Amino acid sequence: MASTSQAQALPMFYKDLVPLNSNEHAKWKVKGLDNASFMQTQHAIPITSDEFINAARSYPIVFSVGENSVPLILMGLNEGVNTFMGDDGKFSEPAYVPAYVRRYPFMLAKLRPDADELSLCFDPTTDAIGDHKEGDALFDKDQPSETTKNILNFCEQFEQAGQRTGQFVQELEKLGLLMDGEVSIQQTGVEKPFVYRGFKMVNEEKLRDMRGDELRKINQNGMLPLIYAHLFSLQLMREVFARQVSAGKMPQVTEAPTVPA
Repeated sequence: MASTSQAQALPMFYKDLVPLNSNEHAKWKVKGLDNASFMQTQHAIPITSDEFINAARSYPIVFSVGENSVPLILMGLNEGVNTFMGDDGKFSEPAYVPAYVRRYPFMLAKLRPDADELSLCFDPTTDAIGDHKEGDALFDKDQPSETTKNILNFCEQFEQAGQRTGQFVQELEKLGLLMDGEVSIQQTGVEKPFVYRGFKMVNEEKLRDMRGDELRKINQNGMLPLIYAHLFSLQLMREVFARQVSAGKMPQVTEAPTVPA
């Protein structure tokens, strides 16, 4: 069974990647996972710009530091801490589930570093896919089933959303709107506030000072609502802090959110 993991680093969640094919997986089925334990220790999950409006209702949205900045939702304020997941690997309360999570265990990937085409692959270490008695068939004879076609379509839409997200971030940087972020959280009865750093955010002052023609452009191309969704979501940083404290996992001096491959 050919694996892509030897040729390239694997993204968050994935322990291995194998191309789906009718020769080896003709009788395999896919079933829903009972839990999302694969994300229990992840505090920062990438999202696309298409998801900002929905995600901003549940999580703070920040941008990673370094080159090729990507938007992330914060489910905790430190590595290994996810305040939205219970010990059973399930969400402790209703919250938006990012497309990056919903895509797992599938994804589109290059089988070789020099390949131009992307192939539908999956993580063979998951229980969601296999020679199961129950579940949805991945192939109808030697052709992809409707289930597989829907999975492929979702993965293709995710890739397209990722490209739009890259263009969105590039435009923010081009306009000089991203800056090093800092959020100060004052606890009752504690003299010094907790200060969270190690991320990027939109500079509200520069946003207010933009020329009229620039402001009209980002309003007409749909960037402005996404920017405001990001800025409003930062208020939720305090809620994540409170969740982490109540769980007995007092946030430590901060580090930059991990950027998945």
